[in-house]
Amino acid sequence: MDILNNLVLGFSVAATPIHLLYALIGVLLGTMIGVLPGVGPVATIAMLLPITFNLSPVAALIMLAGIYYGAQYGGSTTAILVNLPGETASVVTCLDGYQMARQGRAGPALAIAAIGSFFAGCVATLVIAVAAPPLAEVALKFGPSEYFSLMVLGLVAATVLAHGSLIKAIAMVLLGLLLGLIGTDVNSGVLRFTFGVPELSDGIGFVVVAMGMFGLAEIIANLELKGTREVFTGKVKNLFPTRADLKRAWPAILRGTALGSFLGILPGGGSILSAFGSYTVEKKLSKYPEQFGKGAIEGVAGPESANNAGAQTSFIPMLTLGIPGNAVMALMIGALMIQGIAPGPQVMTEKPELFWGLIASMWIGNAMLVILNLPLIGMWIKLLTVPYRYLYPSILVFMAVGVFSLSNNPFDLVVMAVFGLLGYICTKLECEPAPMILGFILGPLMEENLRRAMLLSRGDPTVFITKPISAGFIIASLILLVIVALPALRKKRQEVFVEET
Repeated sequence: MDILNNLVLGFSVAATPIHLLYALIGVLLGTMIGVLPGVGPVATIAMLLPITFNLSPVAALIMLAGIYYGAQYGGSTTAILVNLPGETASVVTCLDGYQMARQGRAGPALAIAAIGSFFAGCVATLVIAVAAPPLAEVALKFGPSEYFSLMVLGLVAATVLAHGSLIKAIAMVLLGLLLGLIGTDVNSGVLRFTFGVPELSDGIGFVVVAMGMFGLAEIIANLELKGTREVFTGKVKNLFPTRADLKRAWPAILRGTALGSFLGILPGGGSILSAFGSYTVEKKLSKYPEQFGKGAIEGVAGPESANNAGAQTSFIPMLTLGIPGNAVMALMIGALMIQGIAPGPQVMTEKPELFWGLIASMWIGNAMLVILNLPLIGMWIKLLTVPYRYLYPSILVFMAVGVFSLSNNPFDLVVMAVFGLLGYICTKLECEPAPMILGFILGPLMEENLRRAMLLSRGDPTVFITKPISAGFIIASLILLVIVALPALRKKRQEVFVEET
């Protein structure tokens, strides 16, 4: 009954004209950047963070959330029609979606992707509404030692589930933790790692780091891409899938939704791992495994459902525990902090209109996406034909204006340029920047909770293993590290991330 009353409150907030407008803006932008290869939701949200200064917290989160799950929809369009993933989670959709387009079946592929994403989004939103309140109640009982151990687990999980080399992922987390220490020590007032630069006394701005590492680095990397794209503009017809298509797709949609809803809750899981996991499951269970990679509709239905479910359930740890599960959730926490809201379980009790308004807006946003995606497919196809060299100057100007508007300080532009170069180098070295952003966000919070725990225990470090919940998180972190260090599993982990790409 409480959940029903809370959802009524949520819909009363989300259905106001202004919030409907921001939901529409969010899903439109999300679809657009999902369609455009090489921009991605992380870079877009990073660019738009300065705009949220002048919005209410509810409107800001509704718009940013719309961008995130809207990008999951839009990414499938590019993957199916051009064989280029609009964002990372759509890599798997390229395998069978593009083959369907080449066979003249782009319409059913796009339709099944939209149907699967809508169903998964609705189920995942229900999961959030049911699972988040009890989890937040448990989290309210957490002390500093439990929070510190939970953050350690979050960083370890994000490292283990990151793409590529485990050593590189750990290095990126440590770099993020070190960057988070720059500035003035809250307790002693001593400047740390500022190297005599007065502008660094308040630390490095999160928005500046995010824009550089994701936005600017993405632009530099994309300028290297050359060659023409084969876009199936004339073959998008017969949008509705046949009865045989639906019969094969529905089990995949249900399995993808269940898998994505679970994996999205895990730190570091989210939409990417969900999509890869779903494709592997469908290939194993299919009666026609030989069709995978040649146009199997299950290869579109499963991953598209899973990535949308994973994208939305990744809000659970962010909203209830204040722990970002991936780079997008780290940006969401940044948006909350910009608004002066401390992320964590108290948000649900202190700001119920924010929490439930966001959840209700996800249902509305998913409905908007189905209405927008299929009838407007022609418009998205036209957008695909715009050369990237015409788009990047306007994106660059928008980013520069956004960063400068933060504090009217040209130094921020220099810092963004430095992090853009660092992000580009990381791309070349195959070091994923997402773990660094998670370390950067969680570093100061970890330090604060570590100090509080040590003060309360009068310097006794065993406090982290004598408290049951804290000990559980530490043990889980150690088990994860041991498991991933085993040679057989390490090899399997590399196969999962390399095989499909």
